Amino acid sequence: MSDSLNNEDRVEDDAVIGRAFMGSAIVFVLIGLIAGVSYFVLTRKPTAEIAKAAPVEPPAVREMPKVIVPTIAWVDITDSAGLSFTHCSGAKGKKLLPETMGSGCVFFDFDGDGDQDILLVNACDWPGEHDPAKPVGTLALYANDGVGAFKDVTKDTGLDVTLYGMGAACGDYDNDGKVDLFISCLGRSRLYHNEGGKFVDVTDQAGVGGVEKDWSTSCGWFDCDQDGDLDLLVCHYVDWTREFDLAQEFRLVGGNERAYGRPQNFGGTFPSLFRNEGNGKFSDVSAESGFHVINPATSVPLGKSLGIVFEDLDGDSKLDCVISNDTVQNFLFHNLGNGKFEEIGAMAGVAFDAAGAARGAMGIDAAAFRNDASVGVAIGNFANEMSALYVSRSRNLQFYDAAVANGFGPATRLELTFGVLFLDMDLDGRLDIFQANGHLEDDIAKVQASQHYEQPPQLFWNAGSQYNTEFIKCREQETGSAFQKPMVGRGSSYADIDGDGDLDLLIMGCGQKPRLLRNDQKLNNHWSRVKLAGKGKNRDAIGALVELRIGDVAQYRRVSPTRSYLSQVELPVTFGLGMSDSIDRIVVTWPNGQQQTIQKPAVDRMLVIEQAE
Repeated sequence: MSDSLNNEDRVEDDAVIGRAFMGSAIVFVLIGLIAGVSYFVLTRKPTAEIAKAAPVEPPAVREMPKVIVPTIAWVDITDSAGLSFTHCSGAKGKKLLPETMGSGCVFFDFDGDGDQDILLVNACDWPGEHDPAKPVGTLALYANDGVGAFKDVTKDTGLDVTLYGMGAACGDYDNDGKVDLFISCLGRSRLYHNEGGKFVDVTDQAGVGGVEKDWSTSCGWFDCDQDGDLDLLVCHYVDWTREFDLAQEFRLVGGNERAYGRPQNFGGTFPSLFRNEGNGKFSDVSAESGFHVINPATSVPLGKSLGIVFEDLDGDSKLDCVISNDTVQNFLFHNLGNGKFEEIGAMAGVAFDAAGAARGAMGIDAAAFRNDASVGVAIGNFANEMSALYVSRSRNLQFYDAAVANGFGPATRLELTFGVLFLDMDLDGRLDIFQANGHLEDDIAKVQASQHYEQPPQLFWNAGSQYNTEFIKCREQETGSAFQKPMVGRGSSYADIDGDGDLDLLIMGCGQKPRLLRNDQKLNNHWSRVKLAGKGKNRDAIGALVELRIGDVAQYRRVSPTRSYLSQVELPVTFGLGMSDSIDRIVVTWPNGQQQTIQKPAVDRMLVIEQAE
């Protein structure tokens, strides 16, 4: 009985459990449905409301003023003007490095008659290799007749001397009113004192000749210590000997014949600074002045210097110096005062290219090419290396290379550039850039199809800083065919040789005739030329700054003729005025810091400004 009761109880318990299980299942199902519905509601994407697209307005086209490069006819007057000179490099097939470097040229007024005469520096044959049937190469001096015709006065002036000349620097170092002449050489250099139309060698008395192992290049006069007189800075290239050069197995890549050597195979050098002692004698103060720059890795001289320019780069009224070096970093010697300099090229940003590499730097110039507080340093470099245009916006000794950004660099990549100059070729008030080009190897085209021994000069028109392409390369249709004719260009200079207000060009050829190009522009732009007459020890006011103002626009020119490559330009400075027929004022800051203002000077003429007492 009790067993029956137990079975009934178990059945009833199972029924209760079953009902409970069913209820739980229903609850779970309901919870799952609620959760699923909630998930769907919470996660479903709202139905997109497709709206009709509104029409898109095209961006407004930025209108820029149309750029029209001016047409300037450059006329080759080398022969008609009387320049019968041909440069001698000494090349006879041995491929000695000095043969490739060429020589410089100078515009200066040697006879004080007011016009610009020409000095052409020459090298010579190597000892024992001169052909007696040919004339011996010498320096060449040509006197200007005032309208651009020249007479050879080399022998009459005592400059018919034979030397392996490189560059030249003209300056009245003894302040007697007659400009003297320094010639840098392979071997001992020479200083010639101007004694009234006759040049006398005073090298030994002055103490600036250096030694026979020197290879001197660009050189220039400036007042290094602000004592009023002119001191002399001389660059040197590499530590070279004929024996070491011939012992090297130099070959062009892909060629079998001997080639000219690379500067990397030769040791470096120091520049030489000669301080003027005021009695016709100079002291070599290179080391104590800070010009002995040592390679920190090798403890040997670092420089391999080819170009030099003087400019006040930080606005402290003291001239600094930038030196272009071949395959090693460029130098910037910051003038600390009292004849002391500090080399800061790397810190200032002018030592290397944008990738931190040294380039094969040759010629150099510096100018306020934007007519504002900024200053630019242009440097010509080796083939397949763009020319540099280092710019400091506020004269704070911090530069960046703007050559790519402003259009100058890319058009210079293929050329091997020596002479570099800022000049206002069209008198529009903006400084343009000139380059003299030419390779080192006469057979370079055999191994590099893109290269040629003779290369055309280049002229870059300054369109203004409002354009992305600030400098535009001039084509033959703008310069004429005479300008574009290829040559082995080296030194270069400019002057107004015919008194018409615009600047003419002189280009030295290596082993060739030079090229004298007369500027025949007919753009009707006005101009002003300024010649300074200083007081005290520096009659030519070398180092002075001339500022010309028309309204809010200011132009600046430094009286410092040492520029380009192995060369020197004329002392007067030229301003293009464009269509303006009046000048508000000209302000001269003399080398001693004195300022002098000329109000409303006349245009289209040479203005001689004498320093006030």
